[in-house]
Amino acid sequence: MDTSTGTPLPTREPLPTATEPSSPEAPEPATPPASPAESASPAEPAESAEPAAPLEEPAGAPVVWPGRPAPLGATFDGSGTNFALFSSVASGVDLCLFDDAGTETRVPLTEVDAGVWHGYLPSVYPGQVYGYRVHGPYDPGSGHRCDPSKLLLDPYAKAISGQVSPSPSLYSYNFDAPDTRNESDSAPVTMRSIVISPFFDWGHDRPPAHPYHETIIYEAHVKGMTKLHPEIPAELRGTYAGLAQRPVIDHLKALGITAIELMPVHQFVNDTHLQEKGLSNYWGYNTIGFFAPHNAYAAYGEAGQQVQEFKSMVKAFHEADIEVILDVVYNHTAEGNHMGPTLSFKGIDNAAYYRLVDGSQEHYFDTTGTGNSLLMRSPAVLQMIMDSLRYWVTEMHVDGFRFDLASTLARQFHEVDKLSAFFDIIHQDPVLSQVKLIAEPWDVGDGGYNVGGFPALWSEWNGRYRDTVRDFWRGEPSTLGNFASRITGSSDLYQNSGRTPVASVNFVTAHDGFTLRDLVSYNDKHNEANGEGGADGDNANRSWNCGAEGPSDDPAVLELRSRQARNFLATILFSQGVPMICHGDEMGRTQNGNNNAYCQDNELAWVHWDLDGEARDLLRFTSDMIRLRQEHPVLRRRRFFSGAAGHGGESDMGEIEWLGPSGARMTDEDWATWYARAMAVFLNGEAIAEPDERGQRIVDNSILILINAAGEDITFTIPDADHAPAWRIALDTAPATDEVHPESLLAGQQVLVQAHSILCLISDEQADQGPEHQERAGLSHTGLRRS
Repeated sequence: MDTSTGTPLPTREPLPTATEPSSPEAPEPATPPASPAESASPAEPAESAEPAAPLEEPAGAPVVWPGRPAPLGATFDGSGTNFALFSSVASGVDLCLFDDAGTETRVPLTEVDAGVWHGYLPSVYPGQVYGYRVHGPYDPGSGHRCDPSKLLLDPYAKAISGQVSPSPSLYSYNFDAPDTRNESDSAPVTMRSIVISPFFDWGHDRPPAHPYHETIIYEAHVKGMTKLHPEIPAELRGTYAGLAQRPVIDHLKALGITAIELMPVHQFVNDTHLQEKGLSNYWGYNTIGFFAPHNAYAAYGEAGQQVQEFKSMVKAFHEADIEVILDVVYNHTAEGNHMGPTLSFKGIDNAAYYRLVDGSQEHYFDTTGTGNSLLMRSPAVLQMIMDSLRYWVTEMHVDGFRFDLASTLARQFHEVDKLSAFFDIIHQDPVLSQVKLIAEPWDVGDGGYNVGGFPALWSEWNGRYRDTVRDFWRGEPSTLGNFASRITGSSDLYQNSGRTPVASVNFVTAHDGFTLRDLVSYNDKHNEANGEGGADGDNANRSWNCGAEGPSDDPAVLELRSRQARNFLATILFSQGVPMICHGDEMGRTQNGNNNAYCQDNELAWVHWDLDGEARDLLRFTSDMIRLRQEHPVLRRRRFFSGAAGHGGESDMGEIEWLGPSGARMTDEDWATWYARAMAVFLNGEAIAEPDERGQRIVDNSILILINAAGEDITFTIPDADHAPAWRIALDTAPATDEVHPESLLAGQQVLVQAHSILCLISDEQADQGPEHQERAGLSHTGLRRS
């Protein structure tokens, strides 16, 4: 068959048009198996279901013109809508249109070009509900799973309505006899695609385009951020519109945040096995629509209004000079493994979209732990991912992406390949190569841990930074060299590939794992609420409860926990690289020891805004620390220090020095001492090698950071006047303070740094250094004890 000129296919008998409503509110009662990455054992066998009886096609069927094979998806042009769907294995495709009563009209698409089925309907406008039924081979052993009894989502749908309800009709097999077909209609219990209007008044919207080295990232959940916020109107809480309200934006601006990184907002599926347990997929790493904003986060409707609402949210953040980064999940879909439901890709062209097991193509090759992995060497998959990314940048105006389990995206074959086609097409793309690209550099497959292994243009969640900093502050031995490398930008991981410190996204906590408060309050996970008997979640938390597990009324324990939380925040913000804070950590958010709250769409995981005095102190501390970073370029260099990473970048250029408590430079013996828990870091504000954005030399104050991770107080000697004649105290983690200390410290002066604390000093060339000043400040050569 010649398809190069759009020749119509031979006629065939179309599926009849249904005349009975297919109501999403009428799910079948039987229970499907746990999905998507789940076992094949169903909870109950399905009742046998007969296919719907053929009915006569009604008069006045929609007018269909040939249309165009590009772009894919449903495209409204002001006069009508073009529909285009890729399937290289289909023998026929029905476009299914639904009216307000749920009545389905099936329109055969008879034009096909290069595997793209298409047609133009001049009578279809924004708001039209639609789906597809694909005819073709059902032969799982050969990798094919076409099933016209299943209503399928358009992979390119820009908006999606409804949710998936538990029902056996979602599956192409019978639970009690998996080798037999289940041809019951899935339309009443599945999601549906929506035609949208592409038009939106962006006004003078411009991307903030903050340089990476000036970026502060705030990871947040759309619903969790505002669901409990008392200043957000009740009807907007938990929505895109709620997130764009002034109280939220003012909070982020007061903190100093420059970019909000949103957990998944692509349309995702609420797993049926969680629904049956009274839980739900809260995090959203279960995507089914890569072009559609998740409809449950929309305040004003899901018939396309979610697109307008999302755009309005982005516009509001841009007006506040805050970038929007999306956490995206292009490594797998919500259709699970061979026992999962048929929702979209599986029924359209299974072998073109999914990586199947060689020699056993009824099974899926899974490097994500979810049941399937997308086939990254497939042109259809690569095109879909690129089209999706471009759409979110050009049409939705987002500023960057964080790629979940990004190692899977680099698996063209078995191994992770940083020269894979995925990276090639990203790097040559004139749009995507200019936005922020952040990798979660691991997956669950062999060789999947690739921190430091991604190519130029990419930044990475630095998992080694997280682990090293946690170990250092909880007192693990032999971490001093690693600690020095991590806080100076991890040049050992990134420099050899031509990358800079901003390749390292520095974090201690994220959505996955303990919150910051729980990191200092629990040694062990407490995931009982998840209903998995404690089997879920990581057991290696690298946490320390400071002397008591969980809630405590011991003042010493509580004070130490607060101090440790401030230590972690201060460490993130004086490290070279890109700092990231998890939502609520600046206010002491707790999940009561749950380190895997993926299914807790409730107050356990939502951000609480009723702050006590301790929470307000931590919020002020975090804001002060971010402001300190923003005011001092010596804390956010664009280039690596010239020395070796294992010695913290020290070299003859004098950019940085590592000193012992005595004020003398650390020796090789000091670096090798496994029990060393105290040191001072001198950052030379007069030795910043790179110029500013106008080519001018950067000159800053010098900064001296006194670090004591030991369990006892340690006296530090301020280094000699060659470093600076005097210093003022800028920030202290023990205890928290509401304002900058006015005292100055002189070269050679001694200061007592309390156990488990950081004291940050800034060079003060104008300080009064005479005896009268010393007496007024309470300083002496025997030391300064700070209250």
